[in-house]
Amino acid sequence: MFPYGRQSIDDEDVAAVIETLRSDFLTTGPKIEEFEAQLCDKTGAPYAVVCGNGTLALHLSALALNIGDGDAVIVPSLTFLATANAIRYCGGSVVFSDVDPDTGLMRVQDFQEALEHAEKKNMTVKAVYPVHMTGQCANLKEIKNLADQHGIAVVVDGSHSLGAEYYGEPVGKSRDALMMTYSFHPVKTIAMGEGGAITTHDKNLADKMRILRSHGIEKRLDIGPWFYEMKDLGFNYRITDIQCALGISQIKKLDKFVTRRRELASLYDELLKPLFPRIKPPKRENYTVSSWHLYAPRFDFKALRINRADLMNELSKKDIGTQVHYIPVHSQPYYKNLYGDICLPGTEEYYEGTLSLPFYPALKNEDVEYVSNTLKEILL
Repeated sequence: MFPYGRQSIDDEDVAAVIETLRSDFLTTGPKIEEFEAQLCDKTGAPYAVVCGNGTLALHLSALALNIGDGDAVIVPSLTFLATANAIRYCGGSVVFSDVDPDTGLMRVQDFQEALEHAEKKNMTVKAVYPVHMTGQCANLKEIKNLADQHGIAVVVDGSHSLGAEYYGEPVGKSRDALMMTYSFHPVKTIAMGEGGAITTHDKNLADKMRILRSHGIEKRLDIGPWFYEMKDLGFNYRITDIQCALGISQIKKLDKFVTRRRELASLYDELLKPLFPRIKPPKRENYTVSSWHLYAPRFDFKALRINRADLMNELSKKDIGTQVHYIPVHSQPYYKNLYGDICLPGTEEYYEGTLSLPFYPALKNEDVEYVSNTLKEILL
């Protein structure tokens, strides 16, 4: 079976975990800071705070901004539930934005429309959370320019984007975002089982999130080595040394993983040409180079004369796993009950035509050929 995504674990990864299992620290030990340093090196950001998973990273970023009751945050509807849910955990309101129907990325005009919607409802927008989709970056320069005009913080859900380039630099180096979050779920660019992180250029925010991830506790060595104070209500969002040992081993292979993903994307592009324009390759933006978390071409199911569910089932019979990224969050019952029906045509168009194909570094060229040829057999 070829799943849509999976981890790439080798003997070096296994040895790194075993070494930590035999060490003195299984959690809150030296591997935490070591992984954070490695992440800073790869992203170009000066500060990194690692935590239990990508959802916790989003929640910590919202807590660091003091988002709460009376605050509104703009979030694209085309994302995983966690991006919006993190705002709700803090008591904030979510204002859903539309996206580019070809890329799934929030554009500055989508941000503007969502901002105008919030202003009509007398909502105070405190932050905007663009999402880097499939490994490609949103244009944060344009988004930040508008955000600065309104005193709005820009925080990026970068769960898909580790290893991507943005205006010729590593994805976390730019100051166009106040913070950027990451996920290290097994299908992401590097895997830690579960794991998440936030990078930032702001030391005060990093320090605050480190305290919040460990019950809000701040040590007071001036009083004594045992003494601590809880100044804020924090959480147990820590990560283990075991996970970080795997992360350290994995991040050493990040460049190799991303290179292979780019090769696979180009191969898919070439092999699917006979199905164009009924299947279109993912659109590339010229200011970013994707790290290719997902390969999600655009399917014209009306022209193909097959619906998505039937195609997924036919592919599954051939041991080819696929997935849809994502069901628009504004259409979920919880959010419909909160905010009613919302019209986001770009989001709906993207959703109706997307399907993620098997895509991970361990795929061989002949595997991609098998997937592509199977699609041709079913659709031609």
